[in-house]
Amino acid sequence: METAERFRAAVEKGEPAALGDLLTEDIRLYSPVKFTPFEGKPMVLKLFGVLLRTFEDFRYVGHFEGTAETSTDGEEAPSAILLFRATVNGKQIHGIDLLQFDGAGRIKEFTVMVRPRSAVHALGQAVLEGLVADGLIPESVDR
Repeated sequence: METAERFRAAVEKGEPAALGDLLTEDIRLYSPVKFTPFEGKPMVLKLFGVLLRTFEDFRYVGHFEGTAETSTDGEEAPSAILLFRATVNGKQIHGIDLLQFDGAGRIKEFTVMVRPRSAVHALGQAVLEGLVADGLIPESVDR
């Protein structure tokens, strides 16, 4: 099973631990609610734990493959886009996960985009609360 399919299956089953083998050690996750990326496998796995608790009725509704330029080195990399729908605190979210792979097929960059703006705000608040609750960021972090 290819990486994108294995990723999708792990997320849909709510199993963040199953993602570990799919990520590079230096993965960067670009979030719609934070200017700088989340970096490194340990942090990204913890973030997925928060996300999987935060989303309600999460489901993937599409899958596209191709190539895209990475932000780290500007090189084109094999990529997959997974379209999703979910709810967070009563707000309907439409989004995409852009997965970019290294030469071994592991995810090296992950970009999440969501709409509408009200859903981005709801997602940001819920993720911040989850990160604080898990001790991943201090409660006094600049919002």
